[in-house]
Amino acid sequence: MENTNPQGNFSNATPTLALPNSTAVLVLGILSIVLCFCYGIIGLILGIIALSLSSKDLQRYNLNPGQYTISSYNNLKAGRVCAIIGTVLSSLYFIISILYIMFVGSLVSMNSLYHL
Repeated sequence: MENTNPQGNFSNATPTLALPNSTAVLVLGILSIVLCFCYGIIGLILGIIALSLSSKDLQRYNLNPGQYTISSYNNLKAGRVCAIIGTVLSSLYFIISILYIMFVGSLVSMNSLYHL
């Protein structure tokens, strides 16, 4: 049964729907930070997935903000921030890993030239 105010009009109930991917975005964003040191690949993939999911939910929230709970929107924002941080850290770690492999490879090739 719906709540009515004293004038007999139906009142707007508090929103009860959570954004569908807000928890997933938060988990993926946190995991992208935690796993960014796995050569940057895993954290980069998780961060990109979290960012794409968050953009879809952000559009959904902006179309009808009264339909969704504030806590799910806050989870979405926190997950998006974590995903951005994880993506940046993973990208940097991935670039540093490639540069390190190139540097070590050049040292090994230079060392093998001197031993010929």
